[in-house]
Amino acid sequence: MKKALKISLASVLLTVALTSGFAQPGTYQNPLPVKFGDPYVLYDNGKYYMYGTGAGARNGFSAYSSSDLVNWTHEGQVYRASNVNGWSDSTAAWDGAYWAPEVYKYQGKFYMFYSAQWKLNPTSEVENFRIGVAVADNPTGPFTDLNKQPIFDPGYPIIDANVLFDRSGRIYLYYSRACYKHPVESEVATLAKQKGWFDVIEESWVYGVELKPDFTGVKGEPVLLLRPPVKMDDKQAEWESRSVTSREVNRRWTEGSFIFKKGDTYYMMYSANYFGGKNYAVGYATSKRPLGPFTKAGNNPVLQKNTEKGGVVTGTGHNSVVYSPDGKEMFCVYHARTTATGDERVVFIDRMKILKDGTLVVEGPTTSPQRIPGKLRAGN
Repeated sequence: MKKALKISLASVLLTVALTSGFAQPGTYQNPLPVKFGDPYVLYDNGKYYMYGTGAGARNGFSAYSSSDLVNWTHEGQVYRASNVNGWSDSTAAWDGAYWAPEVYKYQGKFYMFYSAQWKLNPTSEVENFRIGVAVADNPTGPFTDLNKQPIFDPGYPIIDANVLFDRSGRIYLYYSRACYKHPVESEVATLAKQKGWFDVIEESWVYGVELKPDFTGVKGEPVLLLRPPVKMDDKQAEWESRSVTSREVNRRWTEGSFIFKKGDTYYMMYSANYFGGKNYAVGYATSKRPLGPFTKAGNNPVLQKNTEKGGVVTGTGHNSVVYSPDGKEMFCVYHARTTATGDERVVFIDRMKILKDGTLVVEGPTTSPQRIPGKLRAGN
């Protein structure tokens, strides 16, 4: 009887742990207690720093720190638009649209690349996003804009900066041209009009361009790297068009790019569909050169909602990649929603790997207890 009681009590405790968000010893459980969108993680000097959209930051960005990728401490607001070189408009739509910060350590300084509404707006555009860069002496700031203006003006709104410090010594900026006022002809657009869903379909495309070493501008012209499929028989068309075919919104996104190199191959992960909807998902493309051409992978999407399989997660997207403390495991850091969190975006971290044939796999989304990332052992 006592044995049966112990088993029953253990079952109850496990159920409580799973439903309350607490993981078992030696494990962690998604979602993490961090309310970020567009999470980006920097590793520096034995510590991780996470930046993202939201989390209570007003007209800027906040940060979290961790030693193990699981337990995070709020470091407060690390960037404020009101700094002496601020170039953005905090009164514009979406409270200035301070989105998707990424921080890189370069030559002893920390550089934050981010997007926001530009105050130079003579034609009163609703979406007047540009990309800026701010600098600090520490990963927790305070960050001050490097210049009193965006890095460059391509003539259209841009978001979601991602930077590659290539082994060649060159530095590349990747970004997404916003959908705003960018109607594109495609078979999906034709179908949407025929069905009476939408008159036009706007699209966002991912571009790449070389950065000047001092981040004061770019070299050459931006190169188009990724865009939604034009033809319906394209293998990527179904999953990249779900926001349209589900009649959610008249836009197709290619955004939130994250590039890294493994061996001699450049991997560019990207998100498609409406970031505020259930169909937000992640795919990837590969190339042998930092500015392409890139080829989308046959196993896309590699990260998507699991509700159709009995899960509770939707809206998976805008990821970054980081390694475990011992450097042996890759992790995909991304935001998503659950039935419990509703419309609020929260952070997930799941294992990912590159198979021997070059295929990229993300082992998520998970909400069950997962083994904690490998720790750095003493003496290593």
